Amino acid sequence: MENINSKLIEWAITRAGYELHDFFVKFPRVREWIDGTKNPTIKQLEDFTHKVHVPFGYLFLNEPPEEELEIPFFRTGNQEEQNVSLNTYHTVQMLQDRQAWLKEYLDENGFQDLNFVGKFKVNESYNDIVDDIRNQLGLEENWASRHQNWQDTLNYITSKIEEIGVIVTFNGVVGNNTKRKISVDECRGFVLVDKKAPFLFINSGDAKAAQMFTLIHELAHIWLGESAGFDNNFMLPANDPIEILCDKVAAEFLVPKSYFIDQWKKIQDFKILSRHFKVSPIVIARRALDLNLISKDSFFSFYNSYISEFKAKKEQQSSGGDFYATSKKRVSPRFANYVNKAVKENYLLYRDAYKLTNLKGNTYDKFMNEHLYQV
Repeated sequence: MENINSKLIEWAITRAGYELHDFFVKFPRVREWIDGTKNPTIKQLEDFTHKVHVPFGYLFLNEPPEEELEIPFFRTGNQEEQNVSLNTYHTVQMLQDRQAWLKEYLDENGFQDLNFVGKFKVNESYNDIVDDIRNQLGLEENWASRHQNWQDTLNYITSKIEEIGVIVTFNGVVGNNTKRKISVDECRGFVLVDKKAPFLFINSGDAKAAQMFTLIHELAHIWLGESAGFDNNFMLPANDPIEILCDKVAAEFLVPKSYFIDQWKKIQDFKILSRHFKVSPIVIARRALDLNLISKDSFFSFYNSYISEFKAKKEQQSSGGDFYATSKKRVSPRFANYVNKAVKENYLLYRDAYKLTNLKGNTYDKFMNEHLYQV
C-alpha cells in the first residue's frame, strides 16, 4: 500500500511511548516502510495501528492531528501542562464519553443539577468546604476511625460519594487492557466536573490508603467546580491556588487538625496513626509536616522509604483477582445502574452499552444480573 506518510508513522510510534530506535529493532519492517524500500499491506498497517493505538485513518493524514486534553494536568511544584501519556489521554477520553452519555440521559429524564457542584470559590475557607462536604455526605469528624481497615473505609466513603450523584471509577489500566498501565507517577487521578454528572477517576495502581487522599482531593475540585488531573508527587500539590486549596480540604477532611494534634500528643508513630485515621502513613507524615510537627527532611526521608517499601511489596503480589469485582470498580455501580436501566427502557442499544462499560455479551449480562447489586 502506497501514499503512507512516514511522518505519521514516526509520530504514531513516539505517541505510543516507544523510542523510534527500539521500535525499529523489534519491528524492522516498519523501518522499511519509512525508508520507502517496501510498502505495507492493509493487514500489516492494521496490525501496526493496533500496536500503537491509533485509528487506521490517521496514517493517511498530511500532518499529525492536534490532540489536547480539555482539562489541565497539574504537576507537583509546577503549574499545569497538557501533555500526558497516551494511556492517560485515552482514559480521560473514555470517561468523557461516559460523562457525555450520562449527562444527556439525566437531562432527558428530568434530573436536577447537583447543588454542591461549584458551590465554593477559591478564596473561601477550606474549613467551610470541609464542613459542607461532611454535611452533604452525612459524616461526623471522626467517621473513619469506626472502620476496620483502609479498604473498608475506602469502600464506605466511595459509596457515600456515589449516593449523592458522583460517579467514582477505579482503574490502573486503559479499559480492561492490562498491558496498558496508567502510571501513578504521572496520574494519581483526575476529575471531570459537571453539574449533573461529575466523574472521579482514581488510579488503582496506587496504595489503597493513598487513593483515599486523591479521592477527597478530587471531591474538593467538584465543590470548586474545576476539572483537573494531578500527580501529587510526594503527596504535595502543584503551585496553583485551586490545587493548594483542594489539598488543604483533603488533609483536614481525612485528618482533622484538632483531632490529629490530640492523637499526636499520645503517640508520634506514622504507621499507628495511619491505622487510626485510615489513611496512608505518608498522609499522616504530610499532615505532621503541614502542622510544623516534623521537618521537611524527616518527611521526605519517610516518604521515599515508604514508597520504596510499597513498590517492593506490589512486585511480589500476584496480578490475579475477581474480574467482576474489579469491573464494578472500573465501571462504577452508579454508572452501571444507569446504563442497565437505559437498556431496559430501550433508550440505549446493547451495542452502545457494551462500549460504555467495556463489557460484552454474556460477560455484560452476568455482570448486570449477578454482580452489580452485590456488595
